[in-house]
Amino acid sequence: MVAAAAAAGGEKKAEDTRILELDPSDAGFTDFFLIMSGTNTRQVVAISDEIELRLKREFGTYPNSVEGRRQGEWVLMDYVDFVVHIFVAEKRAYYDIERLRKSATSVNIADFATALKEKVEAARKKAAAKKTAPAKKTATKKGAAKKIVAAKKAVKRAVRKSRE
Repeated sequence: MVAAAAAAGGEKKAEDTRILELDPSDAGFTDFFLIMSGTNTRQVVAISDEIELRLKREFGTYPNSVEGRRQGEWVLMDYVDFVVHIFVAEKRAYYDIERLRKSATSVNIADFATALKEKVEAARKKAAAKKTAPAKKTATKKGAAKKIVAAKKAVKRAVRKSRE
């Protein structure tokens, strides 16, 4: 989602986009900061709208909270796993979040996308290996599963009869 948000910002001509990977001991509330700038308040609002729309369309998720959209000088969008900061250039220089988060690691967007692809491929291989491995079920688990299936069938039959 961080990469998709960065790409959405890029489509609206966001400038100086940076991804900061936060140190878990320093900031336990989120994993990443996505920081970008716009040239004026209208562009900042347009960038935030595009990010929200893209993440809604592609991932079905909305930000937990959005702050500063009305003023448009600094828009903060909280997606729990990452936080998006969109600044007007003057406000970004004034607040200098990058300096405040010294323990954060700056991540190159291209490297981030490559690492993400590698992790996704590894997760898919692991999931495929799990599917091919024979599943061991105990007799009690099999019996419980059969009872659940039988109960579901009974409910479906009752629903069909009530419709007729």
